[in-house]
Amino acid sequence: MTDPRTSNSIADLGRRLAELVGTELGLSVEIVDLSRLTGGASRETWSVDAHVDGVPTAWILQRERPGGVRTGGGMSVEASLLAEATRVGVPVPTVVMSGDQLGSPFVLCERLGGEAIPRKLLRDDRFERARSLVVGQAGGALAQIHSMNAASFRDELEEPDQIAQFRGVLDLIGDPRPVFELGFRWLELHPCPERTSGIVHGDFRTGNLLLDDSGLVAVLDWELAHLGNPIEDLGWFCVRSWRFGSPHPAGGFGSVDELLEAYRAAGGQDVDAEELRWWELLGTLKWGVMCLIQAATHLSGAARSVELATIGRRACENEWDALGLLRSMSGEERLNSTPAIVHDLATGGGFHGRPTAAELVEAVREFLEGDIRDGLQGRLSYQGRIAANALRMVERELAAGKASSIAHDEVVAVFGVETDGELAAAIRAGDVDDRLDELAVVLAEAVEARVRVANPAWLDAAPLTPPD
Repeated sequence: MTDPRTSNSIADLGRRLAELVGTELGLSVEIVDLSRLTGGASRETWSVDAHVDGVPTAWILQRERPGGVRTGGGMSVEASLLAEATRVGVPVPTVVMSGDQLGSPFVLCERLGGEAIPRKLLRDDRFERARSLVVGQAGGALAQIHSMNAASFRDELEEPDQIAQFRGVLDLIGDPRPVFELGFRWLELHPCPERTSGIVHGDFRTGNLLLDDSGLVAVLDWELAHLGNPIEDLGWFCVRSWRFGSPHPAGGFGSVDELLEAYRAAGGQDVDAEELRWWELLGTLKWGVMCLIQAATHLSGAARSVELATIGRRACENEWDALGLLRSMSGEERLNSTPAIVHDLATGGGFHGRPTAAELVEAVREFLEGDIRDGLQGRLSYQGRIAANALRMVERELAAGKASSIAHDEVVAVFGVETDGELAAAIRAGDVDDRLDELAVVLAEAVEARVRVANPAWLDAAPLTPPD
């Protein structure tokens, strides 16, 4: 049953939107349907069907979430970026209007046809031709993005020191991660080549690219745009998380060589695989910290969401990938240790009797995966899958017990510290620079144990970019 308070809120948003757009366009606007889509921690996304002077029209409304974390330069700057992107030929949705009259800043754009869901793009037969084209199209789009007039955004977009920025985030949320500190320290000690600063999309990846049968339709979600080294975008596109299980390193669609050649052919700079790998490592570390940010958003109460909570547990996947990249870049073989996971869950009922905590979690998870999910559609069905996955994590953690945690504490003590927080601080300060390779090896067992709880399938494939 629909909550009448929610219905009234949606109706009020639709009424205000119709009035605003009607005034802006000087036309009669009727909102026929307004549907909430899955949104992130910083903004809401709505699908809008309207009649404009009687003509059916489709839009996408994005609005800053009240109390959310503002990213990039905000919605007004994003509208300006889309206009500049259009000028240089980047395929993007046309902006209808932007402003702050809907309770928070917003951008209203045309709704284009196509698909952005990665699992469909990478697996469905209808996108077979598109998959053969999209890496070349993505390389061209990136070259166009990097040709945008950065000077006109100097006062609106930040140019962050990203290592300092993400270290600051780790400090702010109070979740020290020695593996992330190890990665950031390695990047500091092995700086990438300097490039002329330009506009960086900041989130150019599978999931933010709209495709149809002929390939790339539009580059979406410019909320993380900033100024910086343009090669960041190419490295981010190749981060393993954005391959969604595909073996192909460039967004899950093709090879690194194909991406770099297309980028170069469209006017982009020459980039070699080693430089790209540096940015792939930074991107892996950033996404790991962003996973922690999403969990912190849920835990703080700013946006309670089972999806945000579950994403926090995925940070260990990025720890695993970062260690693999570090060993590859150091010329060593990939870690292949397999920790001894002790299943110490009591076989009997224990103090609380039967069903045990694990059995209760299993029962709720089966209920979500069965009766509940079968009766849901759209966003709620998706959230149901996320909730069931969260319970699977709890089941695996209960089964694994505390052995890996105890072993990790013993390893940390070898470096003269007692906690991960102290170890992370020592890495950042450079106190263990002469032992970084050793540290990577000993941390790997703890990371693998965490991945086996969060997402054991992540260990089935090598975390390194396969050779082209």
